[in-house]
Amino acid sequence: MPGSPLRVLIVGAGIAGLTVARALRLAGFRPEIAEKLPASVVAGAGIYLPGNAARAFRELGLESPIRPLGQVIGRQRFLDAEGHQLCEVDLTQLWAGVGECRALPRAELHRVLLTGAGGEVRHDTEVTALDLTAEAVAVTFGDGRQAEYDLVIGADGRRSTVRALAALGGAARPAGQVVYRSVVTDGPEVADWTSLLGQRAGFIVMPMGAGRLYCYADEAATAPPADPLARLRELFGSYGGPVPEVLAAVRTVQVAVTDEVELGRWSRGRVVLVGDAAHATAPTLSQGAAMAVEDAVVLADSLRQRADVPAALAAYESRRRPRTRWVLDRTRDRDRTRDVPPALRDPLLRGRGGRIFREHYRLLVDPA
Repeated sequence: MPGSPLRVLIVGAGIAGLTVARALRLAGFRPEIAEKLPASVVAGAGIYLPGNAARAFRELGLESPIRPLGQVIGRQRFLDAEGHQLCEVDLTQLWAGVGECRALPRAELHRVLLTGAGGEVRHDTEVTALDLTAEAVAVTFGDGRQAEYDLVIGADGRRSTVRALAALGGAARPAGQVVYRSVVTDGPEVADWTSLLGQRAGFIVMPMGAGRLYCYADEAATAPPADPLARLRELFGSYGGPVPEVLAAVRTVQVAVTDEVELGRWSRGRVVLVGDAAHATAPTLSQGAAMAVEDAVVLADSLRQRADVPAALAAYESRRRPRTRWVLDRTRDRDRTRDVPPALRDPLLRGRGGRIFREHYRLLVDPA
């Protein structure tokens, strides 16, 4: 449908929404973007992008503006809680011919995607109702305004309003983890993506360039603590390696309870879900952004090739489901490995950890 007059509304202006907008514009569409949050809300902390994310951004023509940002990560190191080596993964080898792995500030990535989307984002604009018919979707916005679209794309995250309004599934299911994120600017020198595995908890630190470190930690828990910084220091205060110096440098912490989204279907009529709205997982494999950008590429390709919107949405889902299911299963595998008692887990990882962790990405080396 190149040059199509198809009326498209994208709900959500995060990574999923902005990359879908970019992909659709490259395919000849002119989507609108609605975001319920104000423009003043800035994406925080950092983000780690594996090689398949780099490939998807390259397909969207965004490789060049992203390349100067952050720092390329060439190796993952896995340590025990005391800081002794368990195993490592050569990321340059793993993702050879696919793309570079990169850690960067999330706000910098968001600015690139906002520019790349190529259209205005209507902030402070909430969708409150969807009326689905065979030929269109009538949308009601929070200010009472109504409009009709040929396609509505829910890119509004794991707590998706579109998912609920289109009766595509209920609330996200808790994954049993609490995660902590922070950016440190005066911490120790760290050259690699470095993970320390403890008792049902882990601490990851990686360089983002310009003296910045992105820190991500998680624990098996169901509710966030009242004082995230105090809990972070309590939980990881006995860890070795770079953790003591990192903890001393942490000033603010973002905390969240992770959850999963697993649906029987991703579309209904002319409404479809992408990214976390369709298939959120715990962030253990750092595949949330990669899966969202791949969704964008495949959805635009499906719409370009098919004049019938419901048929295009079915083709998109059929192509993406096996891959996102793989990510969910491997995420659960990785989390189960973390939760094995260290006395059993650590000897296993010293012998076979590199092979185990490489296997978690095997399918993702191939194109989406």
